Amino acid sequence: MTNNSKEMAKIACKALEDKKAEDIRVIDISEVSVIADYFIIADGSNPNQLQAMQEAVDEALYKAGYTVRQVEGNQRSSWILMDYNDIIVHIFSKEDRMFYDLERIWRDGKQISADEL
Repeated sequence: MTNNSKEMAKIACKALEDKKAEDIRVIDISEVSVIADYFIIADGSNPNQLQAMQEAVDEALYKAGYTVRQVEGNQRSSWILMDYNDIIVHIFSKEDRMFYDLERIWRDGKQISADEL
């Protein structure tokens, strides 16, 4: 795990907080997977908020010198995935977050608070 991934996770969490994202969770998956160091999971209450959350994360990380590798989902999506190589940001509607339950699927990872970053 690099300091860059920790810095990226902090920036993403702050951007999500600024857009009133709900239940922001950080899962350290560095010891259980090679796909990334952190998953960041958050939800919002409507499609406009989800889009604003995505744009805020993208802008904050871009300003810090990080570019997104791939984005899945669009303005009508209820799940947006943002892949920054070292971190992956999942932005959900409340319903989809409960349905997919990534926290359960990735329970082998270590859940940490954004403050611990």
